[in-house]
Amino acid sequence: MSVTVSWQRDHIRAVIRLHKDKPGALLPVLHAIQHEIGYIPDNVVPLIAEEMRLTRAEIHGVISFYHHFRSHPTGRHVVEICRAEACQATGCRQLEQHAKNTLGIDFEQTTPCGSVTLEPVYCLGNCATGPSIRIGNQIYGRVTSDRFDALMDTCRDSMQEAG
Repeated sequence: MSVTVSWQRDHIRAVIRLHKDKPGALLPVLHAIQHEIGYIPDNVVPLIAEEMRLTRAEIHGVISFYHHFRSHPTGRHVVEICRAEACQATGCRQLEQHAKNTLGIDFEQTTPCGSVTLEPVYCLGNCATGPSIRIGNQIYGRVTSDRFDALMDTCRDSMQEAG
């Protein structure tokens, strides 16, 4: 998955056609497109509507309902900070502020270099070890400001290895 990959109309139609006959096909279609492109661009919605015989409003409703789906490009690393009650009780608000200050961005924004997108989430299912964050598919618990900084250093290191 890369935000730099440009999508092709025919390729997107092929992705839609691969999933559109499955029960509850809209979610698999949206997952597949987001996997391919990194997000679901607004100009893909009419293609989905046409291929699946749905309204654009129905598709936008699903995209906006599920936090997982993004309608904008993200950085190479998506950092999600849990804002659920358990994480709030253990300091996620302070961690949020530290993350915003350290990265120089707010939620739903990407660092100017394109390396990190900061996102809020409302439960990572890691309540016993809050505050929790997720970077990619990995969840981290008991995240302090120092640990956050160390994790961001890891993101920078992996980016340097990738070139």
